[in-house]
Amino acid sequence: MKYIIVLGDGMSDYPIPELGGKTPLQAARKPGMDFIAQNGILGLVHTIPDNVSTGSDTANLSVLGFNPEIYYTGRAPIEAVSMGLTLGDGDIAYRCNLVNLSGAPKYEDKVMVDYSSDEIPSAEAAELIEAVNGWLPERLTGIIKFHPGISYRHCMVWLGGGENPLCTPPHDILTRRIGGYLPADTDGSGDARILNELMRESFDFLSAQEVNKSREKRGLLQANSLWLWGQGRRLSLPSFSDKYGISGAVISAVDLIKGIGLSAGLRSIDVKGATGTLNTNYRGKAEAALAALDGGCDLVYVHVEAPDECGHRHETENKVKSIEYIDENVVLTILDHYKQKGGDFTILVIPDHATPLSLRTHTRDPVPFAVYSNASPEGGGWDKLVAGLQAGARGAAYDEMEAAKTGVVVNPGYTLMDYFLQGSVPGIC
Repeated sequence: MKYIIVLGDGMSDYPIPELGGKTPLQAARKPGMDFIAQNGILGLVHTIPDNVSTGSDTANLSVLGFNPEIYYTGRAPIEAVSMGLTLGDGDIAYRCNLVNLSGAPKYEDKVMVDYSSDEIPSAEAAELIEAVNGWLPERLTGIIKFHPGISYRHCMVWLGGGENPLCTPPHDILTRRIGGYLPADTDGSGDARILNELMRESFDFLSAQEVNKSREKRGLLQANSLWLWGQGRRLSLPSFSDKYGISGAVISAVDLIKGIGLSAGLRSIDVKGATGTLNTNYRGKAEAALAALDGGCDLVYVHVEAPDECGHRHETENKVKSIEYIDENVVLTILDHYKQKGGDFTILVIPDHATPLSLRTHTRDPVPFAVYSNASPEGGGWDKLVAGLQAGARGAAYDEMEAAKTGVVVNPGYTLMDYFLQGSVPGIC
């Protein structure tokens, strides 16, 4: 048996007027996902427990079968793993975005224009991050270091730093004045003061860099400020293969998912042209997944960031398109492969969380999942799981409303992987 998880980040949503009262999933043309819902098991899953942060980090840990209440230490340490960074016992990693802020005179009066600085290319971003390392005050040299990542996503490692300042993800405050969202101390340590100092003073420094002057001339947003958040200590996960007895791989364009996979002993497969945006190599991800499965891998976790990005940006049309692209180029590519080639497989389609267009941020609403296996005579799979459930675990289509109708709810969400791989789980209700 081969196992495939297709995760559309932030794909779930609320009904919106622009789509005639439909959600993007309801509005999108997605015959592949609908086939899975119509011929498999459709339901809702609570991926994010009530007492952890509402993010892709906690949600993807949950989908991969790890209880975020036990294992989650922060977003940045996960991304650090993907970047090849080794955190010591006294190190705190912070996620560092290169953001664009409006030009109000006072830093706290500036507005978060873009958390990605027009999705700045990695090469330009790396030049800015390396310049920041040379600009640091002498008293912080050797204590704080910045590490370039992909596009706007980078990492700051602070030796002996604090993990308790209250920090806000920049994608949660688009179009808002930043004054109420700057780092704040929660323990009287004064660590937030250093974070604020770095962020405030970075504005003038970055604005003067040739990279940003060139971007401005080309009509692009400057990456004119550091934004620090998502801090935490080193992540330690048990081995996925030890837990489930199978080998696996993750395919993603973002360090967060790669870091979770690597921390769990999964292989990370890079795909040329995978960007983490709407314009990514969807089909290349599906082909890489199939190649890995044909090459002996048991499970692949195909992550697509695009719907989440569109949700944060309130790009309604693009969010619908991103779902259609995932269906056409990932889901149907995989289904067609096994239809032609044969072989037993089970596929799960799921968002990690909702990113409603109306809110432009993540929520902890339960999200729809659909599973299909070609191994059972009826094509529904999960025979052991359906036993004892009310009839109607299949839906007319893959969307939030159809999933709610089935009455299938998995909570806690980290038990969904047990369903997927082993056929039984205590969390059904």
